[in-house]
Amino acid sequence: MTNPLENFPKIMRWSERVSSVLGLNPNLFTGPGTNTFLIGSGRKRILLDTGQNSEGYVDLLEQALEAENCEIEGIAITHGHIDHVGGIEAIRERFGELPVYMWTKAQEELAGKVPRDATHLADGECLEVEGACLRALYTPGHAADHLCFFLEEEQAIFTGDNVLGEGIGTTVILMQGGDLGGYLNSLQRLLGEKPAALYPGHGARIQQASDCILDIVDHRLLRDRQILSGLDQGPASIHSLVESIYTDTPKFLHPAAAQSVGSHLLKLERERRVVRVEPGAEPLETEWKLGG
Repeated sequence: MTNPLENFPKIMRWSERVSSVLGLNPNLFTGPGTNTFLIGSGRKRILLDTGQNSEGYVDLLEQALEAENCEIEGIAITHGHIDHVGGIEAIRERFGELPVYMWTKAQEELAGKVPRDATHLADGECLEVEGACLRALYTPGHAADHLCFFLEEEQAIFTGDNVLGEGIGTTVILMQGGDLGGYLNSLQRLLGEKPAALYPGHGARIQQASDCILDIVDHRLLRDRQILSGLDQGPASIHSLVESIYTDTPKFLHPAAAQSVGSHLLKLERERRVVRVEPGAEPLETEWKLGG
């Protein structure tokens, strides 16, 4: 079976108004790297996300701009994680003080990561260039400041890290800064847009958009059931739950799995379905049991 991430193009045309420039930051969690997108069909384009300022990225971006005889009018950001905003400063140094548009209200999470002059982009607000209208969708959960963007002309959604491309795995929801309940609500928001395709922040285009989102929801609900089933046997720590649930996952990935299980437990705690054995203890430092 062909791996869709092998030989992933550094510059790729996704549609008549969308092309990508790879962030050159491949690793276990980013797959081939962060997709940064040039959007529009005229001389002026919107750049969506900036990678993390990996060596060679700005040169690659300039190469893509020259090939399409276009320039950047502004930068839109899905969220403030370093692999999506780390290239802002270098891009502005090369191409001028471009405006940056993003959700700026999550100040604690964004401190020191984005320019002070970034413009707040409200839910439902549109960015327009020739051939493209991008409508911002406030979709927190993976991060408190997460935006997806609906491309009106294609009925397609740029999903940032809320939905990842095939072969990369599921989005990590951190206990600190993430919110699994909010994430599931955001997935429902995306479903409500009835997208024809998804353009993820990592990996390849997703054609079966709604099916993909529903599969993610089902996967998260399955994790809920697995955790509750584990606690039905008696109190357990996050680490012991990871050992029993992630039996086919390499041990070096268990810390990331612990973050996922912890986020599920925090959601289930808010729903009064589980409680901490030691009330008020840190999630990773206590055992958990069924509530009620």
